[in-house]
Amino acid sequence: MRKWLALSAATATVAAACAWAAPALADACFDRKTQPYTSVVDSHFHLRPFGGPGIPLAEVADYWRQTGVRYVNIYGIGQVLPEGSACTYYLHCVGAPVTPSMKNDVENAEEIARTNVEGAQLTLSMTFPDLANPAGILDQMRQLDEAYPGKFKWMGEVNLIKQALFGNLAQPADLGDIVAWRPFMDELLRRGMPIAIHSDLGNDAEPLKYLYLMEAALSLYPENKIIWPHMGLSNEQKKMDPALHIEVLRRLMDEHPNLYLDISWRVLQDSYFSNESIRNQYVPFFDQYSARIIPGTDFVASRTKDFAVYAEELDVTSQINKYLNDKAFRDIALGQSYFDLLGLPERAPEVCPE
Repeated sequence: MRKWLALSAATATVAAACAWAAPALADACFDRKTQPYTSVVDSHFHLRPFGGPGIPLAEVADYWRQTGVRYVNIYGIGQVLPEGSACTYYLHCVGAPVTPSMKNDVENAEEIARTNVEGAQLTLSMTFPDLANPAGILDQMRQLDEAYPGKFKWMGEVNLIKQALFGNLAQPADLGDIVAWRPFMDELLRRGMPIAIHSDLGNDAEPLKYLYLMEAALSLYPENKIIWPHMGLSNEQKKMDPALHIEVLRRLMDEHPNLYLDISWRVLQDSYFSNESIRNQYVPFFDQYSARIIPGTDFVASRTKDFAVYAEELDVTSQINKYLNDKAFRDIALGQSYFDLLGLPERAPEVCPE
C-alpha cells in the first residue's frame, strides 16, 4: 500500500491543474415540461470494478457530458477480487475472496490527477475502510491525505452488512465493531465529511433482520452525516412491504436528522417504483424528506459496459423524478440536497411555475 502512495506522491501536485469544478447551473428556471427528468447528480458512481479492466475516466466523462450529469461522486470499490482473477463481478465467482484494500482509492486519485474532466465536478471518496476491522482506518485516512492533500471529501460506499458478499468470504461488522469506529468517525465529524454506509435492512425471509446494525450506527454517531445507500434494500430484498419500509425510514429520518437516503441502484425502480401502487406510497415520503435524499446510478465502470449501459442506468434510476413535486424535484433531480450535504455554493434552479 505504501508503495502505491509513494509512487503517487510524485503526481499529487498535478491534481491542482485538473478541472475539479463545473460551471454553476443556469439562473433561469427549469421547465419540467421541456427539459430532462434525469438527475444532474450521480452521487454513487464506481469508477473501479471489483476485478478486471475499468472504463477510462476520459471516456466516462464523455458519458456525463452526453447525459447532462454535472456532479459525480467517484467511488472505488473497497473490496477487490484476487489480482489476476478473470472475474469482474463477485456474484459471478462465488468462493473467490474479496479483500479490503486502498488500491482503488489510490488509482482513482491518480486517474483524476492526470485527466482533464470538463463539465463535471468530481467528489473523491475513500472506499477502503473495512468496518469489521476498524483499528487502522484513521492511519490509512492520513496516508491518503499525505499523498492527496484535501482531495478526498467523502467516505463510502463502505459495508456494514452486505449479504451479497457472503459468498466471497466478506466479514460483516458487528455491534462491537461499530463501537470501535469512534476514532475515524470523530475525524469525519471534524472534517464535516459524509459517510455512505451500505447496510442491508434484511431480506425477503426476514425483512428487518439487520435493522439493529444501522440503528446502532445512527445512535452512536448522531452528529455524523450518514448516507444509507439504496434505502437499505438489495437484491436479497425485492419484495418488502412498502408500508413497513416507509414506516421504518420515516421513524429513522425523524429520530436522526443527519441521516440521508441514497436512492441509487436500479433494483429500486425495477422491484418497487415501476409498480404504480407501490410508487404512489413512496412519492409522498420522498416529497416530505427530499432535502435529505440524493440520487445516483450505482454504475460500476467495468470495461464490459459502455455508454448505452450508463445512459440506461441513469434513465432507470431517474424514473422516480417524474412523479416528485417541484420542491422534491429541485432537491433530488436538480441536486440541491446534494449541494447542501457537501456545503457546495451551487444553487439548483427553481422549477418554472405551471
